[in-house]
Amino acid sequence: MKKLLISYWSGTGNTEIMANCISEGAKNEEVDILLKRVDETSIEDIKEADAIALGCPSMGDEVLEESEMEPFVESLQNIIGKKHCVLFGSYGWGDGKWMRDWYERMESYNADLITEEGLIVNNTPDADGEEQCKQLGKTLSDKLAG
Repeated sequence: MKKLLISYWSGTGNTEIMANCISEGAKNEEVDILLKRVDETSIEDIKEADAIALGCPSMGDEVLEESEMEPFVESLQNIIGKKHCVLFGSYGWGDGKWMRDWYERMESYNADLITEEGLIVNNTPDADGEEQCKQLGKTLSDKLAG
């Protein structure tokens, strides 16, 4: 069975809602889903996963959360290459620069980014935002099952 890891950092709960919706959309008989906060995610979880969804909201001047998510993402540099990957997160201001920067960084790590950009939702996901998250989960799950 293929393994999908969904790992995220959430301060207000918005990115956690996104993670839960991605997990819901990814449900598939051929995929084992592991949903964890980043502080609970180990390098072994990453190594064992066939696909990874990483979530983090925009922080400060449109950057990743600095105490937990940033060091975690940095630790992936030599182990995420060639794994199917998607990025997601919420924001309350700005234009998505943190996601564009993060996407480029993951490309430089040789992650197999299966969408053309990361999924961003303004503040708390509304019904449309939740549906986008579920569709992202389905896309990732279909990639694994296919």
